[in-house]
Amino acid sequence: RKRWIQKSIITIGFDPPHQSDTRTVYIANKFPQHGHYIPQRFADNRIISSKYTIWNFIPKNLFEQFRRIANFYFLIIFLVQLMIDTPTSPITSGLPLFFVITVTAIKQGYEDWLRHKADNEVNGAPVFVVRSGSLVQTRSKNIRVGDIVRVAKDETFPADLVLLSSDRAEGTCHITTASLDGETNLKTHYAVPETAVSQSVSRLESLQAVVECQQPEADLYRFVGRITVTQQGEEIVRPLGSENLLLRGARLKNTKEIFGVAVYTGMESKMALNYKCKSQKRSAVEKSMNTFLIIYLGILLFEAILSTILKYAWQAENKWDEPFYNQKTDQERNSSQILKFISDFLAFLVLYNFIIPISLYVTVELQKFLGSFFIGWDLDLYHEESDQKAQVNTSDLNEELGQVEYVFTDKTGTLTENEMQFRECSINGIKYQEINGKLVPEGMTEDSPDGSVPCLVRFILCVYTFQNGEEELFLKAVSLCHTVQISYDQTDGPGDPFSHANGFSPQMEYYASSPDEKALVEATKRMGVTFIGSHGEIMEIKTLGKAEKYKLLHVLEFDANRRRMSVILQKPSGEKVLFTKGAESAVLPYTTSGEIDKTRVHVDEFALKGLRTLVVACRHFSADEYQEVDRRLHEARTALQQREERLVEVFNFIEKDLELLGATGVEDKLQDKVQETIESLRLAGIKVWVLTGDKHETAVSVSLSCGHFHRTMNILELVQQKSDRECAEQLRRLARRIKEDHVIQHGLVVDGASLSLALREHEKLFMEVCKNCSAVLCCRMAPLQKAKVVRLLKTSPEKPITLAIGDGANDVSMIQEAHVGIGIMGKEGRQAVRNSDYAIARFKFLAKLLLVHGHFYYIRIATLVQYFFYKNVCFITPQFLYQFFCLFSQQTLYDSVYLTLYNICFTSLPILVYSLFEQLVHPHVLQSKPALYRDISKNSLLSFKTFLYWTFLGFCHAFVFFFGSYILMGEDTTLMGNGQMFFRVGLNSFGCLFCRHYSHNFHCIFLLSFRLIVMCKILQSSCKCDVILNISVQIEDVCWEPFGLISFVLWLTSLFLFFQFIEAYQGIGCVDSMCCFSEGQNACSRLGRLVERMMGRCDPARVTRCDLSLSSLCCKHVSYKLEHDEPAAPDE
Repeated sequence: RKRWIQKSIITIGFDPPHQSDTRTVYIANKFPQHGHYIPQRFADNRIISSKYTIWNFIPKNLFEQFRRIANFYFLIIFLVQLMIDTPTSPITSGLPLFFVITVTAIKQGYEDWLRHKADNEVNGAPVFVVRSGSLVQTRSKNIRVGDIVRVAKDETFPADLVLLSSDRAEGTCHITTASLDGETNLKTHYAVPETAVSQSVSRLESLQAVVECQQPEADLYRFVGRITVTQQGEEIVRPLGSENLLLRGARLKNTKEIFGVAVYTGMESKMALNYKCKSQKRSAVEKSMNTFLIIYLGILLFEAILSTILKYAWQAENKWDEPFYNQKTDQERNSSQILKFISDFLAFLVLYNFIIPISLYVTVELQKFLGSFFIGWDLDLYHEESDQKAQVNTSDLNEELGQVEYVFTDKTGTLTENEMQFRECSINGIKYQEINGKLVPEGMTEDSPDGSVPCLVRFILCVYTFQNGEEELFLKAVSLCHTVQISYDQTDGPGDPFSHANGFSPQMEYYASSPDEKALVEATKRMGVTFIGSHGEIMEIKTLGKAEKYKLLHVLEFDANRRRMSVILQKPSGEKVLFTKGAESAVLPYTTSGEIDKTRVHVDEFALKGLRTLVVACRHFSADEYQEVDRRLHEARTALQQREERLVEVFNFIEKDLELLGATGVEDKLQDKVQETIESLRLAGIKVWVLTGDKHETAVSVSLSCGHFHRTMNILELVQQKSDRECAEQLRRLARRIKEDHVIQHGLVVDGASLSLALREHEKLFMEVCKNCSAVLCCRMAPLQKAKVVRLLKTSPEKPITLAIGDGANDVSMIQEAHVGIGIMGKEGRQAVRNSDYAIARFKFLAKLLLVHGHFYYIRIATLVQYFFYKNVCFITPQFLYQFFCLFSQQTLYDSVYLTLYNICFTSLPILVYSLFEQLVHPHVLQSKPALYRDISKNSLLSFKTFLYWTFLGFCHAFVFFFGSYILMGEDTTLMGNGQMFFRVGLNSFGCLFCRHYSHNFHCIFLLSFRLIVMCKILQSSCKCDVILNISVQIEDVCWEPFGLISFVLWLTSLFLFFQFIEAYQGIGCVDSMCCFSEGQNACSRLGRLVERMMGRCDPARVTRCDLSLSSLCCKHVSYKLEHDEPAAPDE
C-alpha cells in the first residue's frame, strides 16, 4: 500500500514528502548512464492558483458550505421535513437553503474561473529552452527541472533558475523583485566562473554540471546549494546562494539576456510557496454571532420540547386525543409512543426552525465585502505623492477596526519617512557635521575666521601630509562597505561602468535595498570619495579625482541577529582588509583599538538628537590569516547541511579584533501629522506601543518628538538588566513608583535583553507595570520579540483587541500576530503590505481608518446582527403562541411562500442597505471628537446585555403583534378556508424603521411588485377570493412613518383596483369553508368592512359575526354569483 501511495504521488508530479533533504539537478537533463540511477520526480511548471476543477467543484463547494453550522442546521431541518409529516412544506426550508447555497456557489465559482483564466495566461506564456543543441520555443508549463532557459531583457523568469551565464563576460545580471517583495532597486546576481563563459547554446549543450540544493522552501532570501562542474575530467565545486538564484516573477533589467537552469518549477517555486494564505483571524462580532446562534438554538429546542409536552398534556383527555372528526387509524393507535413523541418533537422543531436566520451569514459576508470598497474609495486615505490609495486585503475584519485597544507600531518608515539624510559623523574621536556638502568639525563654521578652511575635504587634499589616514580610511570604508548598485542610461550591451570614472555623470543613480546605505554613499560622494561602480569582482572609487580599484573577495551579508555586514577587499597594494559597519551594540564589543570611549559618547549624543547611528570598523589580515578565513568561508558556504549555523560561526571568527574608525549619524524625518494622530488615538482610549530595533537614546528622542512620550510624563526604564533577579527587583521598584505617583502619567522604556528576562519568569509583574503606563517604548527589538509582545497583550485575561502597523519585513511577524495587521506602503519593500489585512500609505491615515471607518463598520454590522435575531424572534414567536389556540396541532400561521421569502428577500435587503450607508454621526465629528470611539469599545453593542434587550424587545413586539391582531379580530380568528388566521402579522415592515434613510422606498416597491405578481397568478387559480385573503391581505406598514403611509396608500390603491377587477369578473365561485357568511355577505365585502374598521370609519352595529361550532365544521358547498347591484343568495 505504501508503494502504491508513493507511485500515485509521483504520477501527479510531486516528490513524496520528506523523501530527501536535498535534490540533485542534472543540467540539460544529462543523467548518468549507469543503470542503477533512478531520476527524481519533480513538479511540472504549471501554476495552479484555482481552488476547484470542473469535476470537484460541486462536491468540494458543498462540503465547504455545509461546514457552516447554519447551513448544516437547515440541511438537517430540510431532511427532517422530507422524512416525516411536518406542518410546513419542505420547500420552506429547502428553497432558502438552495438560494443561499446557489448564490454562494456562483460567487465562488466565478472567482475561481477568473483564477483559472489567469493561470492559463501564465502557463501558456512562450519561453525559449535549450534542447538537443538548439533554442526551442515552448510554453511555460512545459519547462522541466534541469532545462536550460533563456530569458531576455525586461522579461520575467518563468521558474526559479540558477544563473549559468549572461551576455556579460563576468556572468552578472541585474534584476528587480518588485513583484515579489516590492523592492524596486536593482539587485546583482552572479554566475560561477566555470559556467559564466558558456554564453552560447553550443557551449551550454556541452556543459557537464550538476546542481545539488535544498528542497523547496518559502523563504525568498535563502538558498543553499552547490554546483559541481566537470572540466577535463576534474570536478570543480562552487557554492550557490541566494545571489545565484533568479526567482520566478522577478524581472531581468539592464542585461540583454541570461541562461539559467531550472531548479524549482511550478508550485514548488518560491513565488508559489509564498502565495498568501490568509490567517483565519476571527473578529469579535463573528464570535458573538456564533454565541447568539447557540443561544437561539437553545430557545428553539426549549420551544419545541415545551410544545411537545403541552400537546401530550392537552391530549390526556380522550375528547382532545381522538375527537369524533379526527379518528385515529389502527396503525396510529398501535404505534410506539416514543417514536410518536420524537416525531412530534421534530415536527415542532421544523415549525419553529425559522428562529435561526439562514441568510445571516450571507448578508454579513455581503455587507463586509461591499463595505470594504469604501476604504479604497476614500480620497482622504489617498496619498497623492506616491499615487497610492488604501488597500483592503481582507474584508473579514472591518468591524474590528472599531474595537482596537492597543496599537503596536514600528518606528522607522512607519512614524518616520524612511528618507535618510546624512547629518553628522565621528572620525577618530572627532565629531563632524555636514554643512553645504562639507564636513566641518564641531564648533566651527564652514569658513574659519582666519580665512583657513578647517573642513575635512580640504585636508583630504593633503591627506598624504598626515601620518595617519584615519579620515580617508573612514570615508573609503563607508563608500565600499555596502551592496549599492548603480544605474546608467546606457545599459544595452556589456558596457563599462567605469566609463564614468573621469567625471561623475548626472545620469548615474544609486540603488540600495537600505535607505541608510544610499544616504551614506551619496554623502561620501559629496565629500570627495565617490563610488563609481563594480565590474565583476572589482569595485572602483574615486578619491578627489584619483581612481582606485579594489578586488571584492567576500561579502558577509547583513542579518537581523548579527546586526552588521562586512566586506573583505584586496587593496591596490595587495593587502587584504575587512570593512565592517553595523549597530553600535553589534560592533563596539568586538573592537580592540581606536577611540572607543569617545566614539561611544558621540553615538549617544547622535541618538539623543534622534539620529540613526552606525559604527564603522576595519581589520587588516596577514597572508596566513586570510588563507584561514578563505578556507573556512569556502567550507561553510559549500556545506549542504547546517550552512547558516556554520556561516554564523565563521562570521564571528572573522569579525573580531576590529579597529574602530568612527560612527555616522543619519536623520530620518517624522511623517506628517504623526503627533496629531497619536494624540487622537490616545483620546480615543487606545494605548500606543512603539516597537523598534533602534538603540535606546534614538528611540526615546523620536518618541518625545512625535508625541508618544510627553515632556511632563514620568519616564520609567527597564534597560540593561543582566539577570532574572535584577530584572524582578527593577519591576517591583517600577510598580511601587506607579502606585505612589498614580496621578502622573507614566511611560515605560524596555530594551530587548531586559524584555527577554521579564518574559521568562516575571510575565505577570511586567504586564501589570505595562498596563499602568500610558505609553510603552520597546527598543532593540528583534522581529520575533515584537510578535511575542503582541501575543503577550493579545492573550492577557482582558483579551484586548490589538493592531500592529509596520512597513518592513521585520514587522511581518507582529502584523500577522495581531488581531488586525496594517502595512505601510513605504520604502522597505512590500512584504508588510502583502502580509497585512489593510494597507495605507502614511501613518496619519490610521486615525480616520479607526475613528471613522472602524466606528461606522462596527455600528452597522452590530445593528445588522442584532436585527437579524430580533426579526426572527418577532416572526416565529406568534407561531409558537398560535399553537395554544390550535391545541398544539402543529398548524402553521404563515404561508409557505411567505416563510420562504421572509428571510432571503423581505427582511434581508432593507437591513443590508442600512448596514452599508448608515452614518449616525458625521465623519468630521468622529475625527474631531475621538472620545466617541470609547462609546463602542469592548464590543458594547454586541454585549450580552444588549443582546438580551434586543431579544426581549423581539418577544414583546411579537406578543403585541399576535394579541393585538387577536383582540382586533375578536373571536373571528379563523376566516380562511384552511382554518388559518385572517390577519397576517407583517413583521417584515418593522425593519423599515431601521432603513428610513435609504431603503424604505426600495422596500415598498419590492413588496408592492411582489403582491401584484401574486395577484396576477391568483387569477389563474380556481380558488380566487379566499387565497387572496390568505396571501395578499397584509397590513404591515406603520402609518406614522411617512414612507409607511405612502406604502399603505399604494397598497390600498392596488387592492381597490384589484377588487374592482374581481367584481367585473363573472362566475367566481365560493370554496369549502369552515365559516359561512351572513346573508348578503361575501369575502370581499368582509375585507372592506375590516379596512373601514381599521381606518375608523366603521359602524360596529353593521358588523355581524358568525358563530363557530362543531356543527359548522362541515359546511355545504355554496355557490353564488357576484352581480352588479344584486345581493348574494342566502345559505340554505
